[in-house]
Amino acid sequence: MTNVKLPDRRRFLHLAAGATALPFAPHIARAQAFPARPVRIIVGYAPGGLTDIIARLMGQWLSERLGQQVIVENRPGAGSNIGTEVVARAAPDGYTLLLVAPANAINTTLYEKLNYDFLRDIVPIASIARFGNVMEVSPTVPVKSVAEFIAYAKANPGKINFASSGAGSTIHMSAELFKMMAGVNMVHVPYRGAAPAITDLLAGQVQVMFDNIATSIQHIREGKLRPLAVTTAEPSELLPGLPVVANYLPGYEASGWYGVGAPKGVAVEIIDKLNHEITAALADPKIKVRFAELGVTVLAGSPADFGKLLVDETEKWGKVVKFAGIQPD
Repeated sequence: MTNVKLPDRRRFLHLAAGATALPFAPHIARAQAFPARPVRIIVGYAPGGLTDIIARLMGQWLSERLGQQVIVENRPGAGSNIGTEVVARAAPDGYTLLLVAPANAINTTLYEKLNYDFLRDIVPIASIARFGNVMEVSPTVPVKSVAEFIAYAKANPGKINFASSGAGSTIHMSAELFKMMAGVNMVHVPYRGAAPAITDLLAGQVQVMFDNIATSIQHIREGKLRPLAVTTAEPSELLPGLPVVANYLPGYEASGWYGVGAPKGVAVEIIDKLNHEITAALADPKIKVRFAELGVTVLAGSPADFGKLLVDETEKWGKVVKFAGIQPD
């Protein structure tokens, strides 16, 4: 067991930049032959969710481009830590990959002890997508804007319940960041997934939720939930005209993202090959349309770009976890 601490930013970025190191012949030969057998993408969640859908889209694309089957393997449990540990302990040969999600950055600080060090043991390959949340309230809450909500929350400290899909989820962390920046006192009510949380929000049992846009949009369109703002830096095309939370809390930004990682030690040439193919997928019009339907936007970049995102997100959410004193479920 290893004690998990906030990463040394310079150390990690130096390692990510190591992808520019000069290759040598055995690595080149290995990369040229890769893949010679099926590749696994490990997903730390059960089948059917957005993370799983994104992984299967990428898996199908890579199967066609690489000429080998790319299998999505779901290994849910412990807030995605079980699946992450499988990859961290796998052979660094490119045949076991991780669908990296926000929980990986959040869990680094949320869990006191893990059997791996995420930023040390998983190397970044490519970012894939970014998605936002929507701050929404039950129609029973007498507010129509973020400014009105903040005033209402300050007038009713400790009386507003906010729902989440579980401690440490992006839904939870979006609300905690809001609490921290707005200086309001709300009570966290965690659920085992977003569906039961939304059920109670619709019934007025909880008052507010920072849910994934794609999950809540139908309820919003039907007028069953009242959206106040989106959590991303830019407005959402799915909710035209809705402002961003940062209009009321400058500097606020909370979004989820997906990418692909591999066990440390994977040859740079294999990382580059996978990054090239994933980047090609993200430029494909059919992938872009499917992403739009899922409420996510393309987030392409180099391995170093993705590595910087992981460091930044780990530091950002680590501060929120400590400020709020969040504990895992």
